[in-house]
This record gives sequence, structure tokens and C-alpha cells, in this order.
Amino acid sequence: MKLATQDKPFFPEGLEEKLEVVRSLGFDAFEIDGRLLVERFEEVKRAMSATGVPVVTACGGYRGWIGDFDGERRKRAIRDIAEILRRLGELGGKGIVVPAAWGMFSKRLPPHVPPRPEEEDRRVLLDSLEQLSRAAEETGTHVYLEPLNRYEDHMLNRLGQAVSLIEEGRFSRVKVAADFFHMNIEEPRIEESILQARDYIGHVHLADSHRFQPGDGHLDFAPGLAALKEIGYDGYLAFECRVRGKPEEAYPASVRYIRGLLSRLLEDPG
Repeated sequence: MKLATQDKPFFPEGLEEKLEVVRSLGFDAFEIDGRLLVERFEEVKRAMSATGVPVVTACGGYRGWIGDFDGERRKRAIRDIAEILRRLGELGGKGIVVPAAWGMFSKRLPPHVPPRPEEEDRRVLLDSLEQLSRAAEETGTHVYLEPLNRYEDHMLNRLGQAVSLIEEGRFSRVKVAADFFHMNIEEPRIEESILQARDYIGHVHLADSHRFQPGDGHLDFAPGLAALKEIGYDGYLAFECRVRGKPEEAYPASVRYIRGLLSRLLEDPG
């Protein structure tokens, strides 16, 4: 398993300088904002070539949601994501992280009852994923479907729900993105949920219990990482978190913390 990071406010603006910082902090790769990938594509290519740091995945950077209540916004999201996948394919990247929606509706907050029934949510998601799976097939990439916690989305909250959609649609290019922060809220036991979704996990996000850097909160990462080892996961662990403390000290310390856990897993023959 290798480590990647998303962009941070304390990273430089220039892409070559940005990737140099990514490497200096101890990461292996970069998870880019999709809009940045599209709008500054040639600069991204030059930065990758100059630094040797790959852009492996994208997250965000498109308009609308694949489960949007508004049909035109949903179509726009699909078009934008397909374009991001095309750019990723040209770079040899792996895929884009996509939730059903983010911040659009929560059953846990007023008015509690969404404007669309669950069966229609599912139909819409299946339709969007079918189109995006085709786009991913054409570009040699993947869509990483990410369940979010109950306060950020009402459609997909657990790994099993994402797996159910992939199985029903038989989407060869859609995998699950397992996010430790969201799993800490929604999954009864993170390690068990990972084992149950073993054939579908294609990407992983890391953040601690409070959404800051791993090792700063109370989330126990060891069981989940051990489960990833058990299922043979060899992809990226992308840090998707805010950073508390002095970034130049706190962020590399978090990298060392996760690498230490991974090292101990490698040493454990079980």
C-alpha cells in the first residue's frame, strides 16, 4: 500500500513546487482536484515529469452530483467526470472518487424527508454509474464510488450499499472508495465491512475521527489496515483531511504514524 495526499492550503500554488512538497512530506503520489487537472493539464504533465510524483487519482472538481435531484445538473456532472477521466487516462492515472452527492440532503437534518423516494434514488444512481462505467472503460480508468456519512448524504452511507449498486449494474469499471472517517461513523466494525466488500474496494481515504490528520484523533486505524492487508489491497491510501498543528511538523508526523502501522503489518506473518 502506498500513500497519497490531496492538496492542502499550505502547499505552493505552482504544480511542480506542489508535487515537490508532496514528495518531501513522505507521500508517494498526489490526488488532484478534477478541475485543476482539466484547467491546467499541460502544467500537470510537466510537473509530473519534472518531479517523478504521479497524479494517481482525482477527487471533486466537477459540477453537480451523479445523484443530483436536478436532471440537468446530473447530466453536467456526468459530462465533467467523463472529461476528468479522459485526462486521468492520458496521465496513466487510476480513477476518480465520486459520492452519490455531498451536502445535498440528509435524513438526519430537517426537513428529514427527501424530495425523491429511495427507489428513484437508486434508479438515478444506476443510470449515472452505467454511463460513467462506459467512460471509464474507454479511458482505462475507474470510478471509485464513495459512501459518505449520514449527515453529508442520504443515498449511500455504507460500503455494502455501494457494493449492492455495483453488483446490480454489473459495472466492470466501478469500485468502492472506503473512507475511514465515514466508516468510523457508519460501519459497526470497519474491519468487518472491509472484509465483506473485499472484491470491490478500489481506493481508500484516510482521516481521523475528527477529520484531521491520522494519528491526531481517537480512531484506531490498525484493524482496518490489517483487513486491507488480508484482502490483498495494494492500492493507495489517500489522506483526505484537515491538518491540525504546525503543518510542517504535524503532517509528516502523520505520514510516519501510518507508515509505522503498515510496517508492523508487513512484519506480522498473520
